[in-house]
Amino acid sequence: MGALALAMPGRIPAASQGSMNNITIGGQVEGRPFVYYETIGGGHGGGPEGPGLSGRQSHMTNTLNTPIEALESALPLRIVAYQLRTGSGGAGRWPGGEGIRRAYEFLAPVTVTLNTERRQQSPYGLQGGRPGAPGVNRLRRAGGTEERLPAKVTFRAAPGDCLIIETPGGGGWGTPEG
Repeated sequence: MGALALAMPGRIPAASQGSMNNITIGGQVEGRPFVYYETIGGGHGGGPEGPGLSGRQSHMTNTLNTPIEALESALPLRIVAYQLRTGSGGAGRWPGGEGIRRAYEFLAPVTVTLNTERRQQSPYGLQGGRPGAPGVNRLRRAGGTEERLPAKVTFRAAPGDCLIIETPGGGGWGTPEG
Protein backbone atom coordinates (compact mmCIF):
# COMPACT_ATOMS: atom_id res chain seq x y z
CA MET A 1 0.00 0.00 0.00
CA GLY A 2 2.91 2.33 0.72
CA ALA A 3 4.27 1.82 -2.81
CA LEU A 4 0.82 2.50 -4.27
CA ALA A 5 0.59 5.70 -2.20
CA LEU A 6 3.77 6.92 -3.93
CA ALA A 7 2.36 6.08 -7.37
CA MET A 8 -1.13 7.43 -6.65
CA PRO A 9 -0.79 10.24 -4.06
CA GLY A 10 -4.00 11.30 -2.38
CA ARG A 11 -5.89 8.12 -3.27
CA ILE A 12 -4.52 5.43 -0.92
CA PRO A 13 -5.31 5.12 2.82
CA ALA A 14 -2.67 5.31 5.53
CA ALA A 15 -1.23 2.12 7.03
CA SER A 16 -3.42 -0.19 9.07
CA GLN A 17 -2.46 -2.30 12.09
CA GLY A 18 -0.70 -4.84 9.88
CA SER A 19 -1.77 -8.26 8.76
CA MET A 20 -2.90 -9.70 12.08
CA ASN A 21 -2.15 -10.36 15.74
CA ASN A 22 -2.12 -14.14 16.27
CA ILE A 23 -2.28 -15.88 19.63
CA THR A 24 -2.21 -19.61 20.25
CA ILE A 25 -2.84 -21.03 23.72
CA GLY A 26 -2.42 -24.71 24.54
CA GLY A 27 -2.47 -26.95 27.58
CA GLN A 28 -4.73 -29.47 29.27
CA VAL A 29 -8.22 -29.28 30.74
CA GLU A 30 -9.12 -32.19 33.03
CA GLY A 31 -6.40 -34.32 31.45
CA ARG A 32 -7.47 -33.58 27.87
CA PRO A 33 -5.26 -31.46 25.60
CA PHE A 34 -6.63 -28.25 24.07
CA VAL A 35 -5.41 -25.62 21.64
CA TYR A 36 -7.01 -22.25 21.00
CA TYR A 37 -6.07 -19.98 18.10
CA GLU A 38 -7.28 -16.42 17.68
CA THR A 39 -6.53 -13.36 15.60
CA ILE A 40 -7.12 -9.95 17.16
CA GLY A 41 -8.08 -6.90 15.10
CA GLY A 42 -6.70 -3.39 15.33
CA GLY A 43 -7.03 0.02 13.69
CA HIS A 44 -7.41 0.72 9.97
CA GLY A 45 -5.65 3.68 8.40
CA GLY A 46 -7.62 6.81 7.65
CA GLY A 47 -8.08 7.51 3.96
CA PRO A 48 -9.12 10.15 1.48
CA GLU A 49 -12.80 9.36 2.08
CA GLY A 50 -12.92 9.15 5.86
CA PRO A 51 -11.53 7.88 9.16
CA GLY A 52 -10.15 4.39 9.68
CA LEU A 53 -12.27 1.69 11.29
CA SER A 54 -11.52 0.71 14.91
CA GLY A 55 -11.06 -2.78 16.33
CA ARG A 56 -11.32 -4.65 13.05
CA GLN A 57 -9.27 -7.11 11.03
CA SER A 58 -7.34 -5.65 8.13
CA HIS A 59 -5.72 -7.29 5.11
CA MET A 60 -7.32 -10.65 5.90
CA THR A 61 -10.77 -12.19 6.08
CA ASN A 62 -12.74 -15.14 7.43
CA THR A 63 -11.93 -14.73 11.10
CA LEU A 64 -14.23 -15.13 14.07
CA ASN A 65 -14.62 -12.96 17.13
CA THR A 66 -15.34 -15.73 19.66
CA PRO A 67 -17.63 -14.51 22.47
CA ILE A 68 -15.84 -14.11 25.81
CA GLU A 69 -18.44 -16.29 27.53
CA ALA A 70 -17.71 -19.17 25.13
CA LEU A 71 -13.96 -18.91 25.74
CA GLU A 72 -14.29 -18.78 29.50
CA SER A 73 -16.69 -21.73 29.65
CA ALA A 74 -14.52 -23.96 27.43
CA LEU A 75 -10.96 -23.00 28.38
CA PRO A 76 -9.00 -22.39 31.59
CA LEU A 77 -8.74 -18.64 31.13
CA ARG A 78 -10.51 -15.41 31.98
CA ILE A 79 -10.71 -12.35 29.73
CA VAL A 80 -10.08 -9.42 32.08
CA ALA A 81 -10.08 -6.68 29.41
CA TYR A 82 -11.48 -6.38 25.91
CA GLN A 83 -11.81 -2.80 24.74
CA LEU A 84 -10.71 -0.29 22.16
CA ARG A 85 -7.24 1.14 22.79
CA THR A 86 -8.13 4.80 23.12
CA GLY A 87 -5.58 7.18 21.62
CA SER A 88 -3.84 4.58 19.45
CA GLY A 89 -5.10 5.86 16.08
CA GLY A 90 -2.94 8.45 14.36
CA ALA A 91 -4.17 12.04 14.13
CA GLY A 92 -5.20 13.43 10.78
CA ARG A 93 -7.94 15.14 8.87
CA TRP A 94 -9.23 11.57 8.82
CA PRO A 95 -7.79 9.81 11.89
CA GLY A 96 -6.67 6.23 12.04
CA GLY A 97 -8.88 3.69 13.78
CA GLU A 98 -8.18 2.54 17.33
CA GLY A 99 -6.46 -0.73 18.16
CA ILE A 100 -7.70 -3.25 20.73
CA ARG A 101 -6.57 -4.01 24.28
CA ARG A 102 -7.20 -7.63 25.26
CA ALA A 103 -5.97 -9.26 28.47
CA TYR A 104 -6.04 -12.98 29.28
CA GLU A 105 -5.65 -14.34 32.80
CA PHE A 106 -4.62 -17.98 32.75
CA LEU A 107 -6.26 -20.38 35.21
CA ALA A 108 -4.03 -23.39 34.39
CA PRO A 109 -0.48 -23.89 33.11
CA VAL A 110 -0.38 -23.10 29.37
CA THR A 111 2.01 -22.60 26.48
CA VAL A 112 1.40 -19.41 24.49
CA THR A 113 2.71 -18.40 21.08
CA LEU A 114 2.39 -14.85 19.73
CA ASN A 115 2.87 -13.92 16.08
CA THR A 116 2.15 -10.19 15.94
CA GLU A 117 3.06 -7.25 13.70
CA ARG A 118 4.00 -3.57 13.96
CA ARG A 119 5.52 -3.75 17.42
CA GLN A 120 8.63 -1.74 16.51
CA GLN A 121 7.42 0.38 13.60
CA SER A 122 4.24 2.41 13.79
CA PRO A 123 1.58 2.23 11.09
CA TYR A 124 2.51 5.25 8.96
CA GLY A 125 0.29 8.23 8.25
CA LEU A 126 -0.12 9.75 4.78
CA GLN A 127 -0.67 13.21 3.29
CA GLY A 128 0.45 14.84 6.57
CA GLY A 129 -1.38 12.41 8.87
CA ARG A 130 0.39 11.10 11.99
CA PRO A 131 1.39 7.47 12.58
CA GLY A 132 -0.73 5.17 14.69
CA ALA A 133 0.65 3.74 17.93
CA PRO A 134 2.66 0.52 17.57
CA GLY A 135 1.38 -2.59 19.32
CA VAL A 136 2.64 -3.83 22.69
CA ASN A 137 2.69 -7.34 24.19
CA ARG A 138 3.21 -7.68 27.96
CA LEU A 139 3.16 -10.54 30.45
CA ARG A 140 2.28 -9.78 34.07
CA ARG A 141 3.28 -12.70 36.28
CA ALA A 142 1.09 -13.71 39.22
CA GLY A 143 3.81 -12.40 41.58
CA GLY A 144 3.47 -8.88 40.16
CA THR A 145 6.48 -8.63 37.86
CA GLU A 146 5.83 -7.54 34.31
CA GLU A 147 7.86 -7.99 31.15
CA ARG A 148 7.51 -6.69 27.62
CA LEU A 149 7.34 -9.48 25.07
CA PRO A 150 8.66 -9.44 21.51
CA ALA A 151 6.39 -9.55 18.47
CA LYS A 152 7.08 -13.25 17.94
CA VAL A 153 7.56 -15.47 20.97
CA THR A 154 6.59 -18.73 22.64
CA PHE A 155 6.47 -18.92 26.45
CA ARG A 156 4.93 -20.83 29.33
CA ALA A 157 2.46 -19.17 31.66
CA ALA A 158 1.27 -20.26 35.09
CA PRO A 159 -2.10 -19.86 36.80
CA GLY A 160 -2.60 -16.21 37.71
CA ASP A 161 -0.33 -14.89 34.95
CA CYS A 162 -1.93 -12.27 32.69
CA LEU A 163 -1.09 -11.61 29.03
CA ILE A 164 -1.93 -8.11 27.77
CA ILE A 165 -2.03 -7.54 24.02
CA GLU A 166 -2.44 -4.00 22.70
CA THR A 167 -2.84 -3.95 18.93
CA PRO A 168 -1.68 -1.05 16.74
CA GLY A 169 -3.90 1.84 15.75
CA GLY A 170 -4.11 2.92 12.13
CA GLY A 171 -2.23 5.87 10.67
CA GLY A 172 -3.98 9.19 10.11
CA TRP A 173 -4.62 10.67 6.66
CA GLY A 174 -4.30 14.36 5.84
CA THR A 175 -2.91 17.16 7.94
CA PRO A 176 -4.72 17.38 11.30
CA GLU A 177 -6.93 20.44 11.60
CA GLY A 178 -6.37 22.90 14.42
